[in-house]
Amino acid sequence: MTKPCLVLQLRPERPAADDEYRAVLRMADLAEGDTVRVQMDQEFPDIDLDDYSAVIVGGGPSNVSSPDAEKYTYQRTFEPKLKKLMTEIVGRDFPYLGACYGLGILADVLGGEVSFQQYSEPVGAQTIDLTEHGRTDPLLAGIPRIFRAFVGHKEACQEVPPGAVLLAGSADCPVQMIRVGQHVYATQFHPELDSDGLALRIEVYRHAGYFEPHEAEDLIELGHRESITVPSVILSRFITRYCRG
Repeated sequence: MTKPCLVLQLRPERPAADDEYRAVLRMADLAEGDTVRVQMDQEFPDIDLDDYSAVIVGGGPSNVSSPDAEKYTYQRTFEPKLKKLMTEIVGRDFPYLGACYGLGILADVLGGEVSFQQYSEPVGAQTIDLTEHGRTDPLLAGIPRIFRAFVGHKEACQEVPPGAVLLAGSADCPVQMIRVGQHVYATQFHPELDSDGLALRIEVYRHAGYFEPHEAEDLIELGHRESITVPSVILSRFITRYCRG
């Protein structure tokens, strides 16, 4: 690996942020030295894409479509800088993998509609279905057409963003994975998330409005009943393709 992978995080809750970062390392078989980690709630340094092999943007409690007055203070600080970076990523067709918020910010930059209007999904597992484009995409070649993945989001793409190709959807959320150009990818589901990670996030975000607090234990139990294997393969393949190739 000649250049590190840039991991941009927006979770101010340290246990959730640290677990997300460790999951990316573990599922992609990376060492910390293979990455540069930026916690955008704390800082957003100047970024030269030429210093990196790829960019990963994860999820968090921020929502792209929230009115500015309702956005977290740190979100109002990092988001304009991130949008500028995303515009460069799209323009250069630079390797990118976004998850949840990472999809929303990409769609917003593309001029797509991201909102709370419909297609939110409760915390838990959903069945993801690859489209014809998904089944022929080089990153997804040989991936099962139907697989389970963990989700949990309040906002969603209301349609496929301009210039994007739909790779996967679900019954309750039609836009689950897209590609822009040849190398820019984003998912609504969480490719880094397993049942233990889900349990931790349920505890961290118990009072964040994703579910009723008294439902937490049941959601954790349901998560542990799931066998979630394919999403991590997608993350691993992305790293192998762009950071090890």
